[in-house]
Amino acid sequence: MTTLTVNGQTHTVDAPGDMPLLWVLRDLVGLTGTKFGCGIAQCGACTVHLDGVAVRSCVLPVAAVGERKVTTIEAVGDTPAGKKVQTAWRQIDVVQCGYCQSGQVMSAASLLASNPNPSDADIDAAMAGNICRCGTYNRIRAAIRLAAKEA
Repeated sequence: MTTLTVNGQTHTVDAPGDMPLLWVLRDLVGLTGTKFGCGIAQCGACTVHLDGVAVRSCVLPVAAVGERKVTTIEAVGDTPAGKKVQTAWRQIDVVQCGYCQSGQVMSAASLLASNPNPSDADIDAAMAGNICRCGTYNRIRAAIRLAAKEA
């Protein structure tokens, strides 16, 4: 049995230690906002926060989480940076198909939580590895800039 703190709630799950956090979140905890994309940490669809830092949950064994707090897309809007990012995403109308967007939002929120005034280079570095097949990269960057301007 493994005990996790996810979105402020404690969950005890019966999962082998090598089970990826993604599958624990989706299949055992029932939070399906975090998406499976590639399974090799290359696309970013599975991004969640561990103590506020963006990580790829598809390759992170649940045993490696330890006592760190997990935040998913379902609760990132409860954080100051996450709320700004989600508001900016709607204002800029970033989403096209939407599949990658939970990972995009999670990466952007982590960036703004650690760097409230990122340069374009900072944005590029933080968002590298978050793939959007629809090509909404310009709107994503514009939304991050807008979120950074919000006091």
